Amino acid sequence: MRHSITAKFVGLVSLLTLAFALPSSANAAEDCNRGTLDVAYCDRDFDQTADLPLDEKKWVDPSTIIFTYTPVEDPAVYASIWDGFVAHMAKVTGRKVVFFPVQSNAAQLEAMRSGRLHVAGFNTGSNPIAVSCAGFVPFAMMAKNDASFGYEMEIIVPANSPLKSPAHLKGKTLAFTSPTSNSGFKAPSAILKGKFGLIKDRDFKATFSGKHDNSILGVYNGDYQAASIANSVLERMERRGVIKPGKIRSIYKSQTFPTTGYGHVYNLHPNLVAKVKQAFQTYKWDENFKKEFKKADQFISIRHKNDWAVIRQIDKANGVSYKCK
Repeated sequence: MRHSITAKFVGLVSLLTLAFALPSSANAAEDCNRGTLDVAYCDRDFDQTADLPLDEKKWVDPSTIIFTYTPVEDPAVYASIWDGFVAHMAKVTGRKVVFFPVQSNAAQLEAMRSGRLHVAGFNTGSNPIAVSCAGFVPFAMMAKNDASFGYEMEIIVPANSPLKSPAHLKGKTLAFTSPTSNSGFKAPSAILKGKFGLIKDRDFKATFSGKHDNSILGVYNGDYQAASIANSVLERMERRGVIKPGKIRSIYKSQTFPTTGYGHVYNLHPNLVAKVKQAFQTYKWDENFKKEFKKADQFISIRHKNDWAVIRQIDKANGVSYKCK
């Protein structure tokens, strides 16, 4: 069965609604704590992520592990960048590992929810959605050797733009990426409203580019007046020579946010989960990997309950709720 994901905006409050087929009553029979989790999952230890089913028959133990990385840029480019890691995971787990390039956050969420995705990196903003509605259990994140991590949301404009501050966006058009993106929609929406009194569709027009690289290229080529983006993506595009420094200017930089969270689907066999985690912990970054993810040197352990608290706060400020049905 295929599931769909829709986003609806009600009035001035962004209400994110994830539409999935409801699980059968047998799957949802257990009376347990769930919090924001879908009825298909249980959170017995109150860590805000789905627990392994008590019934071992519901565990999955695939001969081929399907792995994806968040679709922030060209999937073909990232398929080659992840080659070394994919080979390492295959060696550690003893399973075939396939990198599955996805074109959107919705497709990635749908794949995990429907059981077609086992291990993934979900972007910052979609992490709480994946946890609540797709049974995603994040356990790792990229960081520097000193354990520092993260990126900032920046609002960018063409270098020759007259815009000097987010306050100048009134009456203008701002490019977002997608409703599930933290830096591409959620954080700037909350910041523009809270700090500058600007609300989408009332004070400025909004357009959605789909991905950070689309927004960056749109500003770079003069197609967008402004865009909210993750500065880590901008830095990577500059390093690869996709854009030249100096043609884009930032008019706002946020606090540091956690970056892509890596994890597994909730019902993956625990023995396999242990090996997948070992693969992340023991991977020696090759040169392509180091060059692409220059602001990080390793994978560190994370706890969704603590490390994504700021993102859930942003969602709350935006009036976002997660409904899986």
